[in-house]
Amino acid sequence: MRSLLKQDEQIKRSVKLLCTLPGVGFLTAAVVLAETNGFELIRNKRQLASYAGLDVKEKLSGTSVKGKPCLSKRGNRYLRKAMHFPALGAIRTDERFKAIFTRLVSRQGVKMKAVAAIQRKLLEMIYTLYKNNTAYDKHHLSKNALLTSLK
Repeated sequence: MRSLLKQDEQIKRSVKLLCTLPGVGFLTAAVVLAETNGFELIRNKRQLASYAGLDVKEKLSGTSVKGKPCLSKRGNRYLRKAMHFPALGAIRTDERFKAIFTRLVSRQGVKMKAVAAIQRKLLEMIYTLYKNNTAYDKHHLSKNALLTSLK
């Protein structure tokens, strides 16, 4: 895979940018780009989450049937599988993802739901970084808050 990556400069640059995200390594970036075909047919983040099967499905039927909301898992299983360990790594190493994880666990009480939410957030961030052709900046939110307070 690395030799194929060296042949195309555009893909090599994209993978390098995606690897700046916490938890995302070479293999994860390569799998995401391969499974989505470079996000060629993806128009927005919601469509990407649905394609990966990380969207929520609710079972409702009038007033008699109400099931618990859960992941649809109707999407690309390889993409879901590729996002699991990067999500765990991001929770362990990055303060922002750790804070999101603890907030969701304290509210829901189920750790796997919180991990799935982090998977979706990481996948959406990969999509955003790829489309904007930028590297991950962990201080992005604090810079925006500072600029807003100065105005």
